[in-house]
Amino acid sequence: MRDFFDRAPGTPDLRGPWRYLLWMAVRHRRVLLLDCLANMGWAAGLGLTPAVIGQAINQGLVARDQTALVGWGLAVLGTGVLSALSAVFVERLETRLRVEPGYETMQFVTRKACELGTTVGRKVSAGDLVTVGVSDIGLIGQALEVGARGVGGLVGFVAVAVFMLVASWQVGLLVLVAVPIMLVVTTRLARVLRNRQGQLRTHQRELADQAVDIVRGLRVLRGIGGEEQFAARYRAGSQRLRATALRQGRASAVLGATRTFLPSLLLAGVVALAGELVLDDRLSAGQMVAFYGYATYLVIPTNQITFAVSKAMQGHVAAENVVRLLRTAPDLAPGPDTGAVPGPGVLADPDSGLRVPAEGLTAVVCSSADAVALADRLGRQVDSAATYADVPLTALPLAAVRERILVATAEEHLFAGPLRRELDPADRLRAGDSDDPLWAAVDAAAARDIVEALPDRLDTEIAAGGREFSGGQQQRLRLARALMADPEVLILIDPTSAVDAHTENRMAEGIARLRRGRATVVFTTSTLLLHQADHVALVLDGGVAAEGSHEALMADDRYRELVERWTAAA
Repeated sequence: MRDFFDRAPGTPDLRGPWRYLLWMAVRHRRVLLLDCLANMGWAAGLGLTPAVIGQAINQGLVARDQTALVGWGLAVLGTGVLSALSAVFVERLETRLRVEPGYETMQFVTRKACELGTTVGRKVSAGDLVTVGVSDIGLIGQALEVGARGVGGLVGFVAVAVFMLVASWQVGLLVLVAVPIMLVVTTRLARVLRNRQGQLRTHQRELADQAVDIVRGLRVLRGIGGEEQFAARYRAGSQRLRATALRQGRASAVLGATRTFLPSLLLAGVVALAGELVLDDRLSAGQMVAFYGYATYLVIPTNQITFAVSKAMQGHVAAENVVRLLRTAPDLAPGPDTGAVPGPGVLADPDSGLRVPAEGLTAVVCSSADAVALADRLGRQVDSAATYADVPLTALPLAAVRERILVATAEEHLFAGPLRRELDPADRLRAGDSDDPLWAAVDAAAARDIVEALPDRLDTEIAAGGREFSGGQQQRLRLARALMADPEVLILIDPTSAVDAHTENRMAEGIARLRRGRATVVFTTSTLLLHQADHVALVLDGGVAAEGSHEALMADDRYRELVERWTAAA
């Protein structure tokens, strides 16, 4: 079996949707050209068949020449074989054109989501991401796929029109005048369909956003008794989407009916005119049959051309959505491409005065808002004056900062797949390596009992979001994943907020043990974690108010009140 297409996606042209589609067509020009040739071969085989049959009738049946009849019969067989072989290649090549551009588009979207990082939720709606992944990538692939069909249809139409003009200028002229009119009508209808599809896409995105909000806030809605109100809003939005989909369906139905009716009308006109010419002895019987075959065949290329136009319009709508998404700029600059990255050193935030030593466990006691703001600055989730080993974080490549400084919150996502891959997403353990480092991280997070209770332990497939685990179990698995990453600086926000005191004590000891020799920052008010800390900082109103050991700071009323308040709340 051949490997699936997989190569570096490159840099797309984002100056507009047509530019994007053109860039994608040029990128896949080899497959597109071969598909055009295959479609031309298929069209040639079908288009030549009526001419060959007409010759078989005139030179074989009418002339009563058996040799000529056999020869032209073999020619008919040859055109059939040509069409059949070309159709095989058309199917294979169109499958590639349908799949590969969509796959590449999904690579671009995924890369953009990773580039946006934590700002993706603020920059892009969930509905946009869902719709792009579900429908838009398929429409972009189809736009390229039917492009080759349109080329084949156009070539077939021109060839047959020439044959008809040579045999009878009256019938040929009828075809040459009628077909452009048909294309103009169907193109206008395709534009209407494109507008309806754009409206449908907007409503789909809005409804998907609303569905995501309802799922995420279901607990809150139940608490305030708002389920019915939000359900009613969703029903109303669904009905609007349904009405838009029906309008889009009507436009699509009118376009489909037009694509069928107009070629059939042309067929009737060609047959009527050719019949009159036969009665006037200006066409032979074989030519009459050939003209009927031509007219019947013209339905195919005309449908191919109009179908290509309608799919191109749909591809334009999809590409417009993709381009808008890919144009989204991240809040953070990527930093320099290269540059010397300092070794382990002090991580400092001048705005607050917090300094994190290169080794040891540093605990920070502060409000939830200060914890998020400090973690964002220390981990360069936002641009700030923070430094690492006396070098501004903004002067370092963003990728290097991400490798060395990891921020882990209490609500990080667990992904579907084998638990082993989830706990070691960077593949620090290669095939054949011992699992000891992974088990060490699991033990430090007090999560061995969770893993051993699973049917296949580390190889167990877990569901998206880790929904089969309780809140405390998810928190321990997330901590194990963060510890397994083993960054130079690990920043944890309330890593033990969802577990009991006994488990919390084991987690606190495990963090201090496994992170020995590394820098670890824990934003917490847990006395068990504070007892394990080598250094504790009290942050009030965004600035460091006091520093020292947990025992020494307990003499500070502000520190003691904050710790005891959260302890009582827990």
